[in-house]
Parts: sequence; C-alpha cells; structure tokens
Amino acid sequence: MAVIFQTNKKTGITYAYQNEPYWDKEKQQSRAKRTLIGKVDPVTGEIIPTRSYKKKPAPASSEVKPGPIPMTQVRRIFYGAGYLLDQIGKQTGVYAD
Repeated sequence: MAVIFQTNKKTGITYAYQNEPYWDKEKQQSRAKRTLIGKVDPVTGEIIPTRSYKKKPAPASSEVKPGPIPMTQVRRIFYGAGYLLDQIGKQTGVYAD
C-alpha cells in the first residue's frame, strides 16, 4: 500500500490517497483502488485528514457468546398469544419482575 499525491488543477489543492493495487480477472489488467486520506498542507507538507469520522476499522474482538439453552420439554398446545408470552416469561424468569 502506497501513498499517492494528486493535485487538483482547478483549486491547486494536493490530496493524498492510499493506493491498493489488485488484479482484475475479467480484463486481465492490474487496477488500483484509491482511498482518500486527506489534504496536503502546502507549507509543511503534512497530510491533514479530511474525514476524522472514517477511521480504520478496529480488529474484531473475540468475545465468547453464550450458547443456546437446551429445551427440556416439547409440547404443542393452542392458546392465545398472551398465555404463550406468560409461559415464556415464567420459564425464563422475566415474569417475576
């Protein structure tokens, strides 16, 4: 990954891009995906980020998620939706709240 500098002819502002080359299988040519990093300060030559809200994604944390709760009893009973939600609340412990 390289940093490419490109100057806008109308405004004279130089922009810095992050260049990611890749191979296009269909056209059998190398292509480049460019992502804007920011403007280049003409006095100091330092890159000023234009979008601070678009930061590089942080690596995904490997948190252990709880697994499914096994069913101990399976029945098929036809009742109203209120009764069904009451029973689910009693089994999960939410009904007591």
